[in-house]
Amino acid sequence: METNATPVTTTSVGLRYGLLTGLISVIFSFILFITHADQSPARWLGLVILIGAMVMAHKTYKQGNGGFMNYSEGLGIGAFMSGVSGVISTAFSVVYMKFIDPEYMGRMADTARANMEAKGGMTDEQIDQGVAMMQKFSTTGWMVLFGVVGSVLGGLLIALIVSAFTKHSKPEFE
Repeated sequence: METNATPVTTTSVGLRYGLLTGLISVIFSFILFITHADQSPARWLGLVILIGAMVMAHKTYKQGNGGFMNYSEGLGIGAFMSGVSGVISTAFSVVYMKFIDPEYMGRMADTARANMEAKGGMTDEQIDQGVAMMQKFSTTGWMVLFGVVGSVLGGLLIALIVSAFTKHSKPEFE
C-alpha cells in the first residue's frame, strides 16, 4: 500500500487547483482580449473551466482522504480555489488594461454608450451619466475589489452546487 507523503488538506488542494485554474483563466482571457471576443458569449466558457477544475479538485481531495469529502470541505476547497484563481485573473486583467492595452476601457465605454443609444428610451444626459458612472468604477482599486470579491462569491455559489454532487461523507457509525 502506497502512503501519501504530503497530507491532502482543503487548503493544499484549493491552492494547487486555484493556481492551475488561474493560469488557465489568464490564457483564456488573453485569447478573448486579443480577439476582441471578451464581450461575446464565448466568455461563459470560463465558467465551464472553473466548474471542471472544481470537480477535479474535489476528486483529488477525495482520493487523498480515503474517498471521503464532506459538504463543508467541498465548499472550502471551492471558495479558496476561486479566491486564488480570482487574484491571479484580476492581476492579469489589471496589467492588461493598464499596460498592454490602455485603450481597452475607452472601447468599453464607447460600446456601453452605443448599446444604451441603440436601446433607446434614454436621453443623452442619462447616457452620459451612465458612462461617467462606469468610468468611475473602472479604476484599478475598484477593478481589484470587484474582481477578487466577485471571484470568491461566485466561486462559493458554484461550490454550493458542485459540492452537493461531489460530496461523499464518512459513515457516522464506523
